[in-house]
Amino acid sequence: MNTTTHTAAPSKAEIGREMKGAEAVVECLIREGVDTIFAYPGGASQELHQALARTDKIRTILPRHEQGGSFAAEGYARASGKVGVCMATSGPGATNLVSAIADAFMDSIPLVAITGQVYTKYIGKMAFQETDFYGMTLPVVKHSYLITDVHDLPRIFKEAFHLARSGRPGPVVIDIPKDVQQAKFRPVYPPTVEFRNPYVGCVHEAGDDQLKQLLALLAHARKPVLYVGGGIISAQASAELKTLAETANLPVASTLMGVGAFPETHPLSMQWFGMHGSAYGNWAVDQCDLLICAGARFDDRITGDTKHFAPHATIVHLDIDASELNKNKRVQLAIVSDIKYALRRLNELAAEAGFKAPDTSAWHAQIKEWKTKHPFGYAPSKHIQPQEAIATLYELSRGEAIITTGVGQHQMWAAQFYRFDEPRRYISSLGLGAMGFGYPAALGAKVACPDRQVIDIDGDGSFAMNIQELATAKIEKIAAKAMILNNQHLGMVVQWEDRFYGSVRGNTILGDESNVGSPDNPDALYPDFVKIAEGYGIKGRRVLKKSELREAIQEMLDHEGPYVLDVIVPYTEHVLPMIPAGKSVKEMLLE
Repeated sequence: MNTTTHTAAPSKAEIGREMKGAEAVVECLIREGVDTIFAYPGGASQELHQALARTDKIRTILPRHEQGGSFAAEGYARASGKVGVCMATSGPGATNLVSAIADAFMDSIPLVAITGQVYTKYIGKMAFQETDFYGMTLPVVKHSYLITDVHDLPRIFKEAFHLARSGRPGPVVIDIPKDVQQAKFRPVYPPTVEFRNPYVGCVHEAGDDQLKQLLALLAHARKPVLYVGGGIISAQASAELKTLAETANLPVASTLMGVGAFPETHPLSMQWFGMHGSAYGNWAVDQCDLLICAGARFDDRITGDTKHFAPHATIVHLDIDASELNKNKRVQLAIVSDIKYALRRLNELAAEAGFKAPDTSAWHAQIKEWKTKHPFGYAPSKHIQPQEAIATLYELSRGEAIITTGVGQHQMWAAQFYRFDEPRRYISSLGLGAMGFGYPAALGAKVACPDRQVIDIDGDGSFAMNIQELATAKIEKIAAKAMILNNQHLGMVVQWEDRFYGSVRGNTILGDESNVGSPDNPDALYPDFVKIAEGYGIKGRRVLKKSELREAIQEMLDHEGPYVLDVIVPYTEHVLPMIPAGKSVKEMLLE
């Protein structure tokens, strides 16, 4: 149900032919430019699937689990910048979408989740497969709709897509009872979106006075740092960011959501910082005298103990979402703005004023020294190290692949050892940290970008959570690859057990605890991912020897269809650096 909007003037609207509500849904999707939907059918959504079956303008991809389909829709959105669309039936079908909806909310991903609902007359009566999906998802959406009048359908779809993609992007839920899907009417398609609340959907633009204050701070800084997040990618502001960094000679550190917003092979890049980020990025932020935060939100994985975060800095925060300003960290200059506009206008003002970067040579020399002494690294081993596998993949793919990940150690290593010079190349569940994300997201990313190599770097625990999507890859002919860093453990939890719990194993071994598989005990490896892949009709290969790693990765890259590469690695590796939760840079672990 919706109370914030109203219908556009009918005189400007287009009136369609008589059709069912379900057919109007399909027409609305086509009008919004949707070319792909990830949808699993059921009784309450069957009318929608029947309508989709009668169009050749939208590709309907059948996942093997609703969660897989919704993560795939997210992968599609993250790789393309378009709105991802998923659909499920009522009750358990709908509830299986919740993880992806929450994930999209946390990471500001444009997603529209359509769900079937029981007949209107049964709502609230605990009918078969009824859940209050509208109420259930309210905390994790930008907006929710329960459509009770078929005539509202075209307007609601117009609004939903506008809300999902505009401002700070996010997920929108549209719940449609079966009788609304079946009802016949003549849809009226509004050409524009109008809101009663003038602040909904409006674009905030930074004022010149605030931006000139920022330029003045830059002119006097001796240890400046530019801290950037996913907002840069959402706003397609990478070019403006690069211009600012080069004009002001600013070292740049990103969040994980901001990976690729600034080229990581650029001399000014400090890659990403935070709990497992670069030591030099963390030290630079800790010692800077001016910190410019653009399109990020001072997440706890970045700041650690906020009282000790950037303690010597004047902090400027630019963000499109006013609710983020001064929420986690008090700042000296808060600017609400579309980030692309703010950076573009800042560059214009700098050019008009003949801005010259201050002398920060000593600062850059210090950062260079930190980079030289403390790069991302790992200890040599007779076995394949997980970091080594990723570095080899980076080399052989020439850094041009789209990388998705599950959640855990491999997720951090992927960001450490694969360099990203463009946005939308590192796709991961970061705010929510949802295991099982990696391979379905790779499917969505490959559908969005069919000409790009798409590889899911995954852990054996995370990959197993949505392993059934191998069937989707095979049947739908989606050539997404998976490289599993298989250590037979829930690696990140094991790392915490080793660091903080005396190495007591609390249900973190994934095989037989009495005979754990490893590179030295390959006969006990469990399960056999290659056989599972072959059962789905997908090519697979296991790698144990370092001498075979390069050739195996090249085989995966050269294979035309989907592929599973099972790389056996030791479980004893830890992700470093590491700032323990709630601690500060001063407590960063390097060894």
